Amino acid sequence: MSSSHSNSAYSLLSDPFLQFPTESSVKVVWFTEFQGRENKIIYGQNLDKEIIAKTTELSRTREDEQSKVKGDYSETTRRQIWRHEGEITGLKQGEKVPYKVVTLVKKDKIESNVFSLASSPKKETPLKILLTSDHQLKPMVAANLQKVVETIGKVDAIFLAGDLVNIPDRASEWFDDQRGGAFFPCLQGLANYTIENEDKTTVYHGGQLIQSAPLFPTIGNHEVMGKWSETKRLSRQFVDAIPREVAENLYSEKSDSINPNHDNNFKESWIKNNSFNTDTYEEIFSFPQTASNNSHYYAVTFGDIRLVVLQVTNIWRSPSLEKKVTGRYQEAEKDFDNPENWGYGQHIFKPIEKGSEQYQWLKNELKSEAFQQAKYKIVMFHHPVHTLGGNIVPAYTNPIQKINKDTEGNITEIRYEYPKENDYIIRDLMPLLETAKVDLVFYGHSHLWNRFISSNGINFLESSNVGNSYGAHLGNNKRQIPPDYSPLNYVEIGDPNGLKPIIPNLAPLTDENNNPLPYIASNEITVFSILDTEKGTVSSYYFDTRKPNSNVIKFDEFAI
Repeated sequence: MSSSHSNSAYSLLSDPFLQFPTESSVKVVWFTEFQGRENKIIYGQNLDKEIIAKTTELSRTREDEQSKVKGDYSETTRRQIWRHEGEITGLKQGEKVPYKVVTLVKKDKIESNVFSLASSPKKETPLKILLTSDHQLKPMVAANLQKVVETIGKVDAIFLAGDLVNIPDRASEWFDDQRGGAFFPCLQGLANYTIENEDKTTVYHGGQLIQSAPLFPTIGNHEVMGKWSETKRLSRQFVDAIPREVAENLYSEKSDSINPNHDNNFKESWIKNNSFNTDTYEEIFSFPQTASNNSHYYAVTFGDIRLVVLQVTNIWRSPSLEKKVTGRYQEAEKDFDNPENWGYGQHIFKPIEKGSEQYQWLKNELKSEAFQQAKYKIVMFHHPVHTLGGNIVPAYTNPIQKINKDTEGNITEIRYEYPKENDYIIRDLMPLLETAKVDLVFYGHSHLWNRFISSNGINFLESSNVGNSYGAHLGNNKRQIPPDYSPLNYVEIGDPNGLKPIIPNLAPLTDENNNPLPYIASNEITVFSILDTEKGTVSSYYFDTRKPNSNVIKFDEFAI
């Protein structure tokens, strides 16, 4: 599974990977299915130094009957996984240091191969950064990441704009899904994913990337679990999120009976377990622990880049208008009189509107010296600003619930509306980013590649056609929109926020009439993008998995 080597029955659950370097330090993280009696990092030019890692157990990782993993998981079952983290300090910028990790268990010693680590790069260091998102164990991810390494070689960091797995509490999706395409194996060159074409079967192993290059993650909708249950399927718990305010109101009604001593920790835990949480995501990754940064939004300097990561994501609901669907625009008919089953539309997980805590944090960050002096100012989040994809409609705003009743007071419809003029990204977030002269806004969510540029020169890139696509809405491919919602200006085709997509300037794909396409939305062709700080460019490449022996094609490049 991992590249650890020993004659033991034990092995590491992942290779080590790097997190959040500073000018003189970097964190090393790895996972096992046992606590180990000692977990340590051996490092130094002669591998002559060591530090003991801090070990914690993940609190919510589980498997169930839908898991593709060894073991008996006929019902939802806790899976014990331990995380080990050590911080290597006293590093000099620009120096690569060999390291490996060692876990001692019983009388056995399990160790990883030797990789290299480094602190945060100096300014003017030429860097190549992989821009990626929406892996979700999709079919082409291992091929995509393998081609990154074959084409670019080692990258210096990975900026990942959310949706790392499908169901964040399902451990096997991170580590050892038997289909061969779990999250960590793909990014560590340890995947084993087969793509079958008519005449050929090809096994892809992903790329050995994060063992030596830090990963900067973002919260997307697939990092969020819904209401906690001991017994329900994980896929059911995943979709069963409701707004925190609704859970707070429920708590208020019950607090005297369920929490007679008014214990605040109990209250917070109850509200979280009855709304939504990002616990597994937060327990897997490290984050810059400073007064301003946290696991939900943070800013870091990496060489010439100031990277600002926001939590801009809402729950995904189906656009279907079938009466049985708890969806984007409605509640299911069977639940009209059962508010405990309502989904509350496409509600937002973390406020970003003007005046919110995150908005204020961003405002301060954009004024900071670190941001203002950076050569490249990059903002990353999950939800698209401009896209041809389906997930940008309706507007990014809190759903307005409308309940219609007949003359006898029976509910006939519960619908949700999202006024376009209240789109928080366009109305509140973008004016801040425009004033701050951001160079690039990078996001995902719609599983395609397209890019845009605003009149004042901000580049927008969505490079999320990594493993599959749900299509681009141009021509006759219209988004699914309620027929009576036309006054709300929900846009069926094109970018709802008014920019024209840019046709790739090197080698665009073409339609059946040989017209160049301004996007790639494919289940056979996978795309990755590389930011090159030496040239000041973002280059995008595609690889056609139907032709496993074909070359990777650079199809677009723009300056930032």
